Amino acid sequence: MKKILMNLSIVTIFLITLIGCSKEVPKEFDLNQLTRVDVQILTGEHSDNEIIITEKEKIKTLREVFAKIEWEQNVKAKMSRKEDVKATLFFTFDKNMPERLFEYFIWFNQGDASATIIDREENALGTLDKENAQTLKAILLNN
Repeated sequence: MKKILMNLSIVTIFLITLIGCSKEVPKEFDLNQLTRVDVQILTGEHSDNEIIITEKEKIKTLREVFAKIEWEQNVKAKMSRKEDVKATLFFTFDKNMPERLFEYFIWFNQGDASATIIDREENALGTLDKENAQTLKAILLNN
């Protein structure tokens, strides 16, 4: 009887552990889960300003702009100059879990007023057209 209870306890603990660890965090997040953006404005060798954006209207606008980025996957991009902005996007997947962070390195191009975005974690290169780049620049740099 004692041996049966011991085996049943071990099996129960194993099953609880297996079920508890089976909830996998998704690789891609819905932009509606974007809750905060930390911005580092880079000038020279170090970050000049750090801004935290949490206002609902600005986050809503950023969601719309980020949705319009045209991504090119599996690209190892190198730029001739240091990025203008490093943006850290905070996604809340579940209230009981920590936020998931994505870092974007952003260059604002002078000639055509577009923007180039690099996601180094995903090896992706993104571009934004003039209109959306200006909106992004206004929110991130002129906060």
